[in-house]
Amino acid sequence: MRLRLLKVSLVILGAGLSGCTEGILATHGPIGASEKILLLEALITMLVVVVPVILLALAYFWWFRSTNKKAIYRPDWEYSGRIEFSIWMIPLLVVLFLSAIAWTGAHDLDPYQPIESEQKALNVQVVSMDWKWLFIYPDLGIASVNELAVPVGVPINFKLTSATVMNSFFIPSVGGQIYTMAGMQTSLSLQITDEGNYEGLSAQFSGDGFSDMHFPVLATNQAGFDAWVAKVKGGSESLDQGVYSRLADAHKTSGIEHFSSVDNDIFGYAMRRSVGPVALNPERGAKTAMANDSMALGMEH
Repeated sequence: MRLRLLKVSLVILGAGLSGCTEGILATHGPIGASEKILLLEALITMLVVVVPVILLALAYFWWFRSTNKKAIYRPDWEYSGRIEFSIWMIPLLVVLFLSAIAWTGAHDLDPYQPIESEQKALNVQVVSMDWKWLFIYPDLGIASVNELAVPVGVPINFKLTSATVMNSFFIPSVGGQIYTMAGMQTSLSLQITDEGNYEGLSAQFSGDGFSDMHFPVLATNQAGFDAWVAKVKGGSESLDQGVYSRLADAHKTSGIEHFSSVDNDIFGYAMRRSVGPVALNPERGAKTAMANDSMALGMEH
């Protein structure tokens, strides 16, 4: 019976893992690949310590069993210099090694650092709302809600802010995660190397519609991206300050929307508008105060 349960468990586990085509371990970009290597380096280093300790503990229990006459009983033993050296130096070396890879990794993966490439970077401005995402392409004069399209192999420079409370922008299969805050701008550099449809999401709880705050990422070749841009430009909706206010004030989830034209500096307007959201949306005063506190802490650090 136990053998049958074990076989069933292995089959279920294998089926589950076979479907893991997305996530932080299934990377499709240089940033995600570097983060994966950093994660595995830390995991392997810790296993180098944990596995021998577990094996030595089991060996200790086995050797000093009551039936082993070879085990020496030493009731007066109290100190060993070699053991003392080992229990201090090995953890110290592990901590130093992990600190070194974390330090270098944090600098190499600085989200504000542009990705070096011969391709011209694509600029995308992102505004997190309750509970949707607004993507503005300032160089192309278009925008979309809850849909991000990018060409593969092209560096993407994101500029991000929030219309209301603090949020978090995350595309697990591509790498990188960064917060969005009202009245402030953060930056993130990413690049997708493989064509496909990926999922972006919010990694920061922000209210009732948080679970629905995700968006598709359409990564295509340049021809496919140009076709998407042409499709958006063929629409009739325009994103101006009035439409932006409608989107920001509608505190609910939304479907995909496209805007064929965008007013100049709508991203700057979004940042300026979010500075005083209590006056614009009194019912959200408490959440806004929490966001402002977080902003203040971020500015102090």
